[in-house]
Amino acid sequence: MDHHQVLEAFRLECGALTDAVAGLSGAEWSLPTRCTPWSVRDLLGHVCVVIDWLPAMLDAPAPGEAEISAVEYYRPDDRFSAQTNGKRIALAQDRAARPADGAAFAEDFAATWRRADRLCRAQPDGRTVRTRHGDAMLLSEFLLTRVVEVAVHGLDLADALGREAWLTPAAGDAVTELLLGAEHTTAADELEWSRPHFLRKATGREPLHEAETVQVEQLGIRWLALG
Repeated sequence: MDHHQVLEAFRLECGALTDAVAGLSGAEWSLPTRCTPWSVRDLLGHVCVVIDWLPAMLDAPAPGEAEISAVEYYRPDDRFSAQTNGKRIALAQDRAARPADGAAFAEDFAATWRRADRLCRAQPDGRTVRTRHGDAMLLSEFLLTRVVEVAVHGLDLADALGREAWLTPAAGDAVTELLLGAEHTTAADELEWSRPHFLRKATGREPLHEAETVQVEQLGIRWLALG
């Protein structure tokens, strides 16, 4: 996907999540999610944190050239270690604890992604950034990893809240293309699964049943492991 397509997928998916968390009750904010030990509020805190890396990245000097793609960003190194995961959990919980109430937190999330979106839209095509892990990436490739965060954790939040998934087509297609590669996305359509169902299965959020495993193998689908 090009720079503008990724930006649009990011904007639409963040907008859908903003609408979904508006008006949540205190009890709903405290519901547990599959992302233990995070509650709904903590998980949205994590989404805020991972989006809020962008402004500082854009303020920093741009690397000379991109070295890592969005797929390579998910390579299994210390970014998925127990120590790093512990820091990730703490940062999310700290961010979630800042606003006084749920309504203020929903507004904080909206302000966070809109600021990132505005800054990214001001960047030229081909802009490079350096991640907190030291990766030199195209901004569009890093932003694609943020679409993954918003979309996949949006499924986690919808499931925790007992709601239908609000996954947007743009984000669903973007994440599917990342998982399978552009040349294999039509294979996903042959499964005749909804995009939320496909992404839950592809990211291990739901196990594959025996018949589904056979379908996947027959189509030659090999998806990316996100950590």
